[in-house]
Amino acid sequence: MIHLEYYLIVSAVMMFAGIYGFLTRRSTLAILLAIELMLNATDLNFAVFNRMLFPEGHEGYFFALFSIAISAAESAIAIAIMINIYRNVRSIQVKHLEKMKW
Repeated sequence: MIHLEYYLIVSAVMMFAGIYGFLTRRSTLAILLAIELMLNATDLNFAVFNRMLFPEGHEGYFFALFSIAISAAESAIAIAIMINIYRNVRSIQVKHLEKMKW
């Protein structure tokens, strides 16, 4: 059986990879993927802490399921925004979004 601490280490690595990707990427699609990676790390934490603190309960799993549903809706909206940005600017690079500020 795998110890729960290993899951927390994987979750921490996923979170730091997501933060690194968010801070260093220039494409809005890559930034969206980094945000999704961070959300998946939190879902893993929900499940692990539920297993650690309340072995008989299912609250952490329901929180993770709710979070997955919200992140799916967030991804759909973000991709729709990216399509609209591409139609107007012809690029999804963050540096080209200066035109849309004003």
